[in-house]
Amino acid sequence: MSAKLSRPLIGALSAIFLLTTACSSGDDKSRPDRGAPEVGFVTVTQQSVPITAELGGRTIAFETSEVRPQVTGLIRKRLFTEGAMVRAGQPLYQIDASLYQASVKQAEANLASAQARARASDEKTRRLKPLADMQAVAEQDYTDAVADAGIARAAVAQSSAALETARINLRFASITAPISGRIGRSIATPGALVSASQADPLAVIQQLDPIYVDIQQSSAELTRLRQALAKGGVTAGDASVRLKLEDGSLYGATGKVQFSEVTVNENTGTVAIRARFPNPNGLLLPGMFVTAIFDQAVTPNAILVPQQAVLRDFDGSAYVMLVGKDQKAERRKVSTDRTVTGNWVISDGLKPGDKVITQGLNNLKHDMPIRPVPASTVPQIGPAPKSPAAKSSAAQSPTKGG
Repeated sequence: MSAKLSRPLIGALSAIFLLTTACSSGDDKSRPDRGAPEVGFVTVTQQSVPITAELGGRTIAFETSEVRPQVTGLIRKRLFTEGAMVRAGQPLYQIDASLYQASVKQAEANLASAQARARASDEKTRRLKPLADMQAVAEQDYTDAVADAGIARAAVAQSSAALETARINLRFASITAPISGRIGRSIATPGALVSASQADPLAVIQQLDPIYVDIQQSSAELTRLRQALAKGGVTAGDASVRLKLEDGSLYGATGKVQFSEVTVNENTGTVAIRARFPNPNGLLLPGMFVTAIFDQAVTPNAILVPQQAVLRDFDGSAYVMLVGKDQKAERRKVSTDRTVTGNWVISDGLKPGDKVITQGLNNLKHDMPIRPVPASTVPQIGPAPKSPAAKSSAAQSPTKGG
C-alpha cells in the first residue's frame, strides 16, 4: 500500500521541482548576472590641455659691467665694500690725481694766453680797418692783421678743448660705478698701478633684479611645435614661465619669455630662449642651473584618460577597456600622445561620452559581462554579496534532514 501511494507522491514532487526549476531559469535570464565583476569607469570629455615643456637653463645677470680705469695712475683708495650693492655714479676707486690737476692748471694758463693774443689781434684789426679804407696803410698789412686774428681765435678754441680734456682726465681719476648692482671682489688694492690699456677689470658689477634665464630647446622639438601651430591643431600658449631650482623646489615668482633666437647652435642643435624673472631678494645668482616650466601651446579639444586605464599589448600598442553594449566590456585600441598630471592624452581612438574602465581591469576580457559603476565607487572583489532579503530567506529555510 505504501509503495502504491509513494509513486503518485514522487510524481507530484517531480512536477513541482521541474516547475520551480523552470521559473528560476526564467528569473535568471530576466535579471543581470550577479556574478559579473564590478568595474569603475570614467566618462571622457574634451578639454583644453597645455603642451608643457620642461627645459634646462642657466641664470644670466640682467646687466653686467666691468669697472675699468680710463687713465693711468696709482690707486690711493678703494671706496666700496666687496659684495655690496652700489649705485650708478658711486665712487669706487680714487687714483692719484696730482698730475691731472697740474694738467688742468696748465691748460687753463694756455687758454688765458690764447685769449689775450686773440684780444690783441682783434684790437689791431679794428684799428687798421679805417686806415686801410683811407689807404693810409698798405692793404696787405690789414689782410695780415685779419688773418692773425683768425689764427688767434683758433688757438683759443684749441686751448679750450685741451682744458676740457684735462678736466675729463682729472674726473676719470675718480673711478665710478657705470651701473647699479652688486659688485664683486676687487682685483686691485691701494698702491697698485693701473692703466686704461690693462686687460683685467678692477671689479665686475652685476644687476640681478630682474634676472635672465637662458633656456635651450631642441630645434627638432621647436620645428614640430611650429608645424602644429601652422596646421591649427594647437594654439599658442602663454608666455609665463615657472622655475624649478636645483634642490627641486619651485621659485616663488613667475617670469615671462622675452624672445627666441633666430639661429640654431651648430654644436648642440638647440635654440636659445630667454625669459625674464623678478629677483628682489637676490635668491637667483648668475650661473645657477634651473629647469624652466612653461606652456608652449594648448591643445583645444584633447581627451584625457587616467594612466592606469591605458594598457599595453605585446607589440607595445595601447588599448583601453570600455563599457560596451549590453553591459559588456569592449576592447579598443588608442593612440597616446603624452602624459599630463597623471593622465594620458589620447589623440585617436576615443570620442566624448565613451566610458573608459579605470578600476577592476584585472582578468578583464573583451565581451565579458560587467557591472559598471562610477569610478568614485570602490569596486568589489568577486561576486556581489547577497541582499538582506536573501539572507533572511536562507535563514528561514529548513536544513537538510529537518
